[in-house]
Amino acid sequence: MWLREAITSGELVPGQRLIEADLVSLLGASGNAVRLALDSLVAEGLVERIPNRGARVRTVSAAKAVAITECRMALEGLAVAKAAQHATDAEVAERRAHVGPMREAVQAGELMRNSALIQELHRLIRQAVRQPTAAALIERLQAQIVLHQFRLSLRPGRPQVSLAGLTAVLEATTAGSGVCGGGGPDPPEQRGRRPEREERLMFLLEKETLA
Repeated sequence: MWLREAITSGELVPGQRLIEADLVSLLGASGNAVRLALDSLVAEGLVERIPNRGARVRTVSAAKAVAITECRMALEGLAVAKAAQHATDAEVAERRAHVGPMREAVQAGELMRNSALIQELHRLIRQAVRQPTAAALIERLQAQIVLHQFRLSLRPGRPQVSLAGLTAVLEATTAGSGVCGGGGPDPPEQRGRRPEREERLMFLLEKETLA
């Protein structure tokens, strides 16, 4: 669905109005099809309907982003454990192949390229979970806070922190490995969660800055 991709990629920004007549013309779809698509995106939390004003891309506050991230953390702990449980050598190799390009993008300051690589890595991890319900919920929550994550990526030093955290999560998706070295692997429900706490703290910092 083009609308969904446009929202999750940032092409359509939070608060942007979604006028049905314009979408009918742009997409070459019927009015009914556009309304059904908008209804579906409302259910996903990506679009909101404002009385007497129509639909717009949903605006998520920093406080709401924190709450969404907390929920996502719990699901991603499960996802990382499942990915580790079901990992094949080919899947592990494919995920690890992303580390080099991500490091190069961070060093070169190529934020958009790094963002695309991160999204692809998350997709590969969700694919390895083999638990479609959890994967779909994570993807839906992730889509709701894409703008906040992009804003966080602009903070000095944030890409380096993100790279370190994602590398740890990546290693945790390899069967038998834990996020933190020493003392043996983390319990399955903890794998991948510790780096995400840094993200939650960054959201809290942003909330204070916006207040």
